[in-house]
Amino acid sequence: MNPAAGTALAVLLSLVSAAGYALAAVAQSRLAAASPAAPDGRGALRALLARGQWWWAVGLNAAGALAHVAALHYGPLTLVQPLGALTLVAALPLGAYCARRRVTRTEWRGALWTLGGLVGLVAVTGPTAPGEALSLRESLVVAAATALLIAALASGRLQGRERRGNDGPAARGLGHATASGIASGVASALTQTLTAALSLELPGTEPTWWQTALLAVLISGFASGGLLLSQAAYRGGLAAPLAVVNLSNPAAAAVIGVALLGETFRAGAWGWLVAAGASLVAARGVVLLTKGGTPEPTVVAVAVPAPAATATATATAIQAEARPMPIPRLPDLTAPETEPTPAPVGG
Repeated sequence: MNPAAGTALAVLLSLVSAAGYALAAVAQSRLAAASPAAPDGRGALRALLARGQWWWAVGLNAAGALAHVAALHYGPLTLVQPLGALTLVAALPLGAYCARRRVTRTEWRGALWTLGGLVGLVAVTGPTAPGEALSLRESLVVAAATALLIAALASGRLQGRERRGNDGPAARGLGHATASGIASGVASALTQTLTAALSLELPGTEPTWWQTALLAVLISGFASGGLLLSQAAYRGGLAAPLAVVNLSNPAAAAVIGVALLGETFRAGAWGWLVAAGASLVAARGVVLLTKGGTPEPTVVAVAVPAPAATATATATAIQAEARPMPIPRLPDLTAPETEPTPAPVGG
C-alpha cells in the first residue's frame, strides 16, 4: 500500500474510532442518567451488568479501541492521536440530540479549548521507540501507585470532603473521570510491556508464564476499572467528564514515559513550555464544559398592577365589606289570622 492510501485509511479508521468512543460515551451517560443513584457495592455492579445498554457501550468502546489500533498500524502517531480527540467534538452534539436540547455556545467554546489543548499536548509528545517498555518491577510499582491514586480520586478525598450546593456531583464526576483516564493510560503502558514480553523484548531476564499472566491480569483490571469509573463519572454530565478522560489518559502515559522510559517532550525546553500552555488551555475548556450544560434561568414576565390602582381597588373592597347588607323583611307571625267572611246565601 502506498503512503497516500495508508494515510487515508488511517484517517478513516481514526474517524471510526472517534465515532465509536463518542457513541459509547453517550450510551454510558444516558444509562447513568436513567439509573437511580444506587448504593455502592456488588448490587450496583450486578444491576449495571444486567442492562443491555451497558454491553452496547462496552462493545462500542471495544470497536473504537480496535479501530484506533488499526489506525496506528497504517498511520503515524502524530496523525492518529489528534484525530482521536474528535471524540469530544462528536459526543457533544450526539449527547445534546439524545437529550433533545441544543448545544450551548459555552459548550462549543469549551470543546474547542479542550480540543486545542489536547492537540497541543499530543503534538509535543514523542512516540515511543519500538521495543521500549517497562520492566516487570517497574510495572508492579506503577500498578501499585496507580491503584492508590485511583482509590483516592474515586473516594473523593482529593476533592475535599465538604461539598456545598450542586458542586458535589460535578466534582466527584471529574474525580472519577480523572481516575478513569489514568487507569486507561496505565493499561496502555502495561499492554506495551506485555507486547514486548511476548516478543521476548522485555527488559531484564526472560519472563516466565506467571509473569506474563500477571501482566495480563493487571491490564484487564485497569481496563475494566477505567470503564466502570467512566460510567460513574457520567452521572455528573457528559461533556466535562469526557474531556477529562481524554486529557488524563495521554497525561498518564506521558508521565510514565518521561519518568521511567527516558522520554521527553519535543523541542526540549520549548516543548515543556508548550505542554504547560496546552494544559492550561485544556483546563480552561474543561471549566467551560462544566458550566456550559447548566440551562440559563428563564425570566417570566408577571403583570404587576400600579400602586395607585392597587390602593384604590383595596379601599373599594374594604368599603364594600363595611357597608351594611339589606335584611329582608319577614312576615309578622304574632298577628292573629283573620278568617274569611262567608258570603250570604239567598236574597
